[in-house]
Amino acid sequence: MTQQGVRWTADQVLALAPDAASRKAGSKLGAAGPWSEAGSSDEGTVWGLCKGSGSKPYQTVVDIADAAGPAYKCSCPSRKFPCKHALGLLLLWAGGDGAVPTAQAPDWAKQWIEGRKKRAQEKRAAGGGGSASGSGDPEAAQRRAERRAERVTAGATELEQRLADLLRGGLASAERAGYGLWEETAARMVDAQAPGLAARVRELGAIPGSGPGWPVRLLEECALLHLLDQGWLRRESLPDGLAATVRSRLGLPASADGPPVRDRWLVLAQYDTADAKLTTRRIWLYGAQSARTCLLLSYGAAGRAPELALPVGLALEAELSAYPGAGQVRAALGEQFAAPAPALIRPPGVTTAQAAARYGEALRDDPWLDAVAVTLDHVVPVPDGDSWQLADAKTDTALPLTPAARSRPGLWRLVALSGGAPVTVFGECGHRGFTPLTAWPEGTGQAVTLC
Repeated sequence: MTQQGVRWTADQVLALAPDAASRKAGSKLGAAGPWSEAGSSDEGTVWGLCKGSGSKPYQTVVDIADAAGPAYKCSCPSRKFPCKHALGLLLLWAGGDGAVPTAQAPDWAKQWIEGRKKRAQEKRAAGGGGSASGSGDPEAAQRRAERRAERVTAGATELEQRLADLLRGGLASAERAGYGLWEETAARMVDAQAPGLAARVRELGAIPGSGPGWPVRLLEECALLHLLDQGWLRRESLPDGLAATVRSRLGLPASADGPPVRDRWLVLAQYDTADAKLTTRRIWLYGAQSARTCLLLSYGAAGRAPELALPVGLALEAELSAYPGAGQVRAALGEQFAAPAPALIRPPGVTTAQAAARYGEALRDDPWLDAVAVTLDHVVPVPDGDSWQLADAKTDTALPLTPAARSRPGLWRLVALSGGAPVTVFGECGHRGFTPLTAWPEGTGQAVTLC
């Protein structure tokens, strides 16, 4: 599918950057100065030579028509994807000022393009072979699942005892014990093959001494952890949907088994979180026909951006399949029928009161849910003492922004975008407040990223 008739915006290009440094460096290369022999094809490929510090320019080529998001190739030594040269080339192309004309691809770019096409054809052929050899031995898989369940049960039972000891000794003992106690307990949960329990235990370790009211917060989180333990230990008596949610919260593997839903999916937001081992990318999508909001998760090793990248404001026609679990919004990206392209789709908005109610309803299906995705209509960012909130322009209600949102540059972009006038904002609403991720000014469909 041709992409040449539809240009991306600079924001959509920069949303692909793996980090702030790449975003800044790529922006500097978004002018014609360092580029030569830049060109593009009707099939959606952009290429060019970028002058660097060496004697030879870097060969950069980007496939913007890939249905799973742009693909990149650059001869520079950077380990970031996309590198600053790919970002700069896309910014140059997005400018639409003739700096990247339609042309015949040079041999070095054509070789990469043809190689991608060949690999895609081989992958489709292999997928259609219907070989059962890759399915493995189901009996062996069942035995492995049973052994893991035994380890998780042992871990959950041990954690229940540790929580009881904590409450018996008093919450003040948690502050005296320090973080080492929690890290040792988390390691025990890793040994039990329950990474979800390990992550929640580590979060507990950061609460003692974290400011006024920390004992209340610690007690709340201990209660949720106890509820998760009990959910696993009594999983046989739970409804299927809630049992699947418990397994998911424990970190047990699951496959997307919901029926494929074909739709034109608008990319609402994309952002990364990282720890010492893993970078997790969250991509929120909204179906124009199904009116469903779904979450795609993509992972990359520490220091490397995940492969899947879908810039905000683009829409792709594709099939999504839901993961099991009550109220589950996570989905897997299936067959894609067209490359992502800009769209003026916008999800319908709700009031701030309706957003809070929606989160409360979602907790019935998933008590461990931190936030729900929601679009707020006609809200205005206003200061609230030392904090900020989104005030409903039609009612007297408001939602406070989360501490994380207040510390991001996106807050000031939202304030500038509003200028005191109502805007539509998509984000995550939870017990800590609202985190804005994307906004639309009144009277336009152009999305502005805030994360």
